[in-house]
Amino acid sequence: MQTETHTEKILPAARSARTVEFVAEVSSNHACDLERALTFVDRAAEIGCQAVKFQLFRVEELFAPEVLAISAKHRERERWELPESFLPILARRARERGLGFGCTPFHLGAVDVLAPHVDFYKIASYELLWDDLLLACAATGRPLVLSTGMATESEVAHACTVLAEAGCRDLTLLHCVSAYPTPADQANLAALDSLRALGTPLSFERFRVGWSDHSAQPGVVQRAVHRFGADMVEFHLDLDGSGDEFAPGHCWLPEPMARLIGEVRVAERADGSGKIGPSDDERNERAWRADPRDGLRPLRELRGEFTA
Repeated sequence: MQTETHTEKILPAARSARTVEFVAEVSSNHACDLERALTFVDRAAEIGCQAVKFQLFRVEELFAPEVLAISAKHRERERWELPESFLPILARRARERGLGFGCTPFHLGAVDVLAPHVDFYKIASYELLWDDLLLACAATGRPLVLSTGMATESEVAHACTVLAEAGCRDLTLLHCVSAYPTPADQANLAALDSLRALGTPLSFERFRVGWSDHSAQPGVVQRAVHRFGADMVEFHLDLDGSGDEFAPGHCWLPEPMARLIGEVRVAERADGSGKIGPSDDERNERAWRADPRDGLRPLRELRGEFTA
């Protein structure tokens, strides 16, 4: 009968490597310029992302008419609208660069417009309460990503139930804080564990949790990944500090994010099996340990073979 070691009792039989997915959110930093939008796709690939995401909204279908009638600030967001003609071009470039292509629909019609182009839909925190939009996205059969900013536990649970009952089989819940930027002491990253508990019992074939970052702080992202097991990190990207959303301080520039992704990838290789024993690089050193018979290095067996 095979003897089970103490280590084998407390370690899983096999460890599956977890690779965090980084998603670059272009948001409104594209400036309605196709070449600039394409550059975002290229830079997302170059810095190590797995996907790039845009937003599809029309101000007339985003805000109530009584708001637009009196608020020039909200009306001015028309200049942030992504032209629908960009979609096939951006999707093609993303796939050429090995990236997933996603987009956030902000009105029901956008779901159908995006259907020929996107690999996944992202539902924004501000639309979490809108069951009709959840149902429309679920009906496409595509993977869905849902941000939970501002939501209560019961609101998130309701959204998950709506999606599961509507046939969504692939859901990623992103914990986020809808503050731009988010101070580190308000990130509440432990909520990732609570989200995981909410979604796990439902009938999703794949269910993940992650962090939608508005902190632009490397330590916050590292903590989300390494302490709370974020499967996805979405972050706002700007190319050069000239984007419309850069000034508030919640966007990343390419170089700092490239460094951060590189650090995460190094850390992902460091887990190992968990079993105690010499690594491949240590094996030659074993003979150089102190011999228990006299306390001198190396072991006596090596001393006889040792030459200058």
